[in-house]
Amino acid sequence: MPFDSKVPGVTILGKVTPQQASEILTPEALLFVATLHRTFNATRKTLLQKRVLRQQQIDQGILPDFLPETKNIRDDISWRGAVPAPGLADRRVEITGPVDRKMVINALNSGAATFMADFE
Repeated sequence: MPFDSKVPGVTILGKVTPQQASEILTPEALLFVATLHRTFNATRKTLLQKRVLRQQQIDQGILPDFLPETKNIRDDISWRGAVPAPGLADRRVEITGPVDRKMVINALNSGAATFMADFE
């Protein structure tokens, strides 16, 4: 038997316990969800359809790229981030480990460019 939600146009078909009805499925909560659905359902469906179409393009080999209309921003040198600090420029070799004495000594003697202490 459907749960009487007391919100026009909202019907809950699943089993609802009295506790769920009083604590979760309150008229205010159901009205909120119904309002969201009524406001955004058309947009949601459009976006889901666009997702399907985009996946079809990807399946055909059309991969994501930057938007042409943002090329001027990408080419503008003033939009570049700063170069990494010297300690962050070469992160090919790192050691991460606990901070017990033996591990720290071995890490410092390993020749790794970086040691990240794990204080867990």
